[in-house]
Amino acid sequence: MVKRLSKALLFTLIMALISLPAMAAHAPTPDSLAGVTVVGDEWVKDNYKKMKVYDVRKKAEYVEGHVAGSISVPYDEKSEKDVNFDASKDKFDTGAFPANKNESFVLYCNGPMCWKSYKAAILLMKEGYKKMFWYRNDGFPSWKEKGYPVE
Repeated sequence: MVKRLSKALLFTLIMALISLPAMAAHAPTPDSLAGVTVVGDEWVKDNYKKMKVYDVRKKAEYVEGHVAGSISVPYDEKSEKDVNFDASKDKFDTGAFPANKNESFVLYCNGPMCWKSYKAAILLMKEGYKKMFWYRNDGFPSWKEKGYPVE
């Protein structure tokens, strides 16, 4: 009986350890990012016509619907969903962003579980951009659900 219980416990422990990387891969993005202002639905609604808004989701997602007037610059994500991601595994066209690195703009994807806008913000900061607004907490699904302008 004890031997059977020990095997079951060992099996459970092994399965839990095997699934840890998968659980980590689905962790939400950090709540904040130094050098970037995190904004929500209302702020974006009040400001999206005053500055450029960049959608970094897949092109197919953009085509299905996006914040009205937003610009598609897909972040092709192959790296881990982690703050220590290896950007060399990803593809992202930072050249599609304003030449003026002091120009304000918004980045978004699909909310806190979507790492594309976080990673894009990191790469853009490394390029010298200083006035980014990260639409993290709500993202496009919330924007659409609230009935805000979509194209």
